[in-house]
Order: sequence, then C-alpha cells, then structure tokens
Amino acid sequence: MGRRGRRYKRKWEPEDGRVESLDQKGRGLISAAEGGKPRQVHIHATLPGESVSFLRYDRKGPADLARVLEVIEPSPDRVEPRCIHHDLCGGCSLMHMHPDAQVAHKQATLLAEFAAQGVTPGEILAPLRAEPWAYRRRARLGAKWVPNKEKVLVGFREKSARFIANLEGCEVLAGRGGSLIPLLSEVIETLSISAKLPQIEVSVADDQPDSPIALVLRVLEPPTDADLEILRKFGRTHDLRIFLQPGGLDTVAPLEPDTPELLEYTLPDFDLRLEFRPVDFVQVNAAINRAMITLAVDLLEVEPGHRALDLFCGLGNFSLALARRGATVLGVEGDRALVARAAKNAALNNIDSESARFELHDLYAPAKPGVTPLGWAQGHSFDRVLLDPPRSGAAEIVEHFEAIAAPRVVYVACSPATLARDAAVLIDRHGYRLEAAGVMDMFPHTAHVESIAVFVRD
Repeated sequence: MGRRGRRYKRKWEPEDGRVESLDQKGRGLISAAEGGKPRQVHIHATLPGESVSFLRYDRKGPADLARVLEVIEPSPDRVEPRCIHHDLCGGCSLMHMHPDAQVAHKQATLLAEFAAQGVTPGEILAPLRAEPWAYRRRARLGAKWVPNKEKVLVGFREKSARFIANLEGCEVLAGRGGSLIPLLSEVIETLSISAKLPQIEVSVADDQPDSPIALVLRVLEPPTDADLEILRKFGRTHDLRIFLQPGGLDTVAPLEPDTPELLEYTLPDFDLRLEFRPVDFVQVNAAINRAMITLAVDLLEVEPGHRALDLFCGLGNFSLALARRGATVLGVEGDRALVARAAKNAALNNIDSESARFELHDLYAPAKPGVTPLGWAQGHSFDRVLLDPPRSGAAEIVEHFEAIAAPRVVYVACSPATLARDAAVLIDRHGYRLEAAGVMDMFPHTAHVESIAVFVRD
C-alpha cells in the first residue's frame, strides 16, 4: 500500500542544541534549521542557556515539539523536581526551575509584554509569593478507563500527549487533594459506569490540611443504585462532599441530601467569610488571594466615603473587602449565579446593600449603533475602579472608559498580554499613567503569569 492509503509518519533523529528562551507554556525554545529552513523547536523540561540533546516527536505548523533526551550542560536555575510525575504530567511545566527563577521569569514576561506595547511602569512591585506546595484548591482532573492498563487513570493531561497521566498523587493540590488521586482511581474502577465518568472537579474550601473537600463527578450515564451506594460509602469513609453532574452546571446536585452545598474561605485582614459552590469561580491559591486583595485595596488607596466600582466582581472577592474599608461599592458581573452569590456573601458578613450592591451586566457586550456604551454606568461617578477580567482581558471596558473615568484604577490580570494591550488604551486614549505593576505567583511551577497594575490620572 502506498502513502496515499495510510498516514505518513515522519522519522526524526536525536539532535543537540542550546535553549534560547522559554515559550508561553514554559517549554524551552531552540531555533533548529531543517532542510535549510529555520524552525522553532519547543522542548519540555528545559531551561534557557542549557545545552541539551532532544528528539522531535510532532509537528505543529511552523514549529516542532520535542522531548529532552539529556541535559548536557544544566542551567544554574535547574533543581530536582519534587514530584515523581514531573516528566510525564502536564499539570506543572516549571517544577525543574528554582522558584526564585520562576518568579523572575514571570516578571520578565510581564515587562516584555508592556515593552511590546510601548508601556513602562513607574515602579516594579515586589512579587507576591507564598508557599509553592499544596496550594491549589481548585482543579479539574480527567478520568479514563484504559483497557490495556486495566485501570482508571485520574489526573492531568500528559505533557507530550492528550492522554491522562498515570498519577499516584499530586504535590500542588491543597489539603488532602493530592492524596485522593489513587483512591479516586480505585473507586471509579468498581463502578458500572467507570468508562462514562470523564471528569472530576476538586474544590478545597481553604488551604488548611483539614479543609472540607468537594468532588463534582461528571457522569455521562446515570449511576446504578449499586454505584450510588459505592460512592456514598467512599464519601463517608474519606469525609468528602460528593456531587454528580449529568449535564450542564445547572444539573450539579449533591449525592446525599444532607451534604452541605457550600464551601467557604476566609479573608482575615477584612474579617470576611465567603461562601461558594464547588463549581463557582474562586482564585486557585488561597494564600495569594488573601495577599492580593490586601495589596489591591492598598494600591487603590480607598478611603471611607469613596465610591468604588468592582468589574467582573464574581462572588464578592474584592467588593466586600472594599466595603470593609468604608467604600460604597457597586459590583458588576456577567454571571447571574455569581451576582446572587455576591449579594448573599454581603448579607452573610452583615454588609448592607447601601455599602455593597451587585448588578448583572454583560461586560463583553460590543458597542451598538444608538446604544450608549457602558450605559449601566451612566449617572454614576466613581472614585476607584477595580478590574479583574478573565484571560481575554477587558477591551470592551477600556475602549469606553470615559464612561467611568475614575482617577485611580487597579487591574488584576491573568494574562500579561491582554493587560499590556489594555494598559496601552488606558494610557494613550484616556490619559492614565501606569504608576506600578508586578507579578503574583498564583500558580507556582507553571508558566501562568498573574499580575497587578495600578493606573492613575491626575
């Protein structure tokens, strides 16, 4: 049979090269020509400056993916990964890099994005850091019955493939989360629907060893009565709150009727207690979240009587802290369930609607002819604004920021590229200056860069 009837698979030979930089996923980059044409090679588990032997294994457009065969000359920033699954698991991409170097790399990434937009911060803030182990209180794990292994694999995706990594534990999941992985594998194997349970969401209330843990099991077929009894026993034995999700998020329901549906976390600096459902968005790193809120409120220089606007307010993470400092807060969010949760969290903390109120608005609504942009903001004036958008940023907001026009703005970002893009608009079009910016190590051992910036307009 010729090539026409089967997929042609390229064969590569081992190569040597020196790593030039890291890509956005934390992989080393090498420029290695092939057939006289330059190509970039992305190599897992390598660091800038290292001389390595590598083997390409896949081609993605103008770039190739490769795995390292040998580190010939290691970087001084290289450390021995603490996790035994580091070479396989794609959950952490930088565990072979010293934590100090990880943070320095993230700071350099942020500054490079600003520079690409022609933006320069007046001050570089000291990085926010916390304990880099057992920090992750939210995770989405895959689950798959693999007949060849006669086992259900539970974990993150592999670095080099879409397969689920065969894990015995996890060093970054908070509380007892990491030790649950092999137990989940074992219990799912005993279910009649073991091949129809593809996902488990783990939510830990806070970052303490004894914090309550909730599991949301995505089920593609209804569990049998025997399955339900197995899961009930598993939940009781390991003190877990188990939920089933047969469809969309609105179908999530507790396995047992007396299961508390809400978890909670605290913000001691503001004497706050916030409740959330296992599928609600919360910041992954509890310690960094606490420090981040304190920093953001301090950077905003909030005073009693200030009118504050919290955009993408979620369940009140920043809003209620601003209210505790004496501001009158309007929180705006595009998710109806989170708006309701924020209002309930305000009541839970005895913060009345005069001090903090929450409204549902589509913050990504495009401008339309005859419709005033950010019309919901008309008639209001704000002294302070806090922005905490998703990875896509807040282009629709900053484009029409004259409708808000507060003299001081703090922007919390999970993408340095979109922060830099939006910063350029605030500066060039709306007359702000970037007073200060820095990174927050929300996701240690990954290439994810969380950052914070403060803008002022005199």
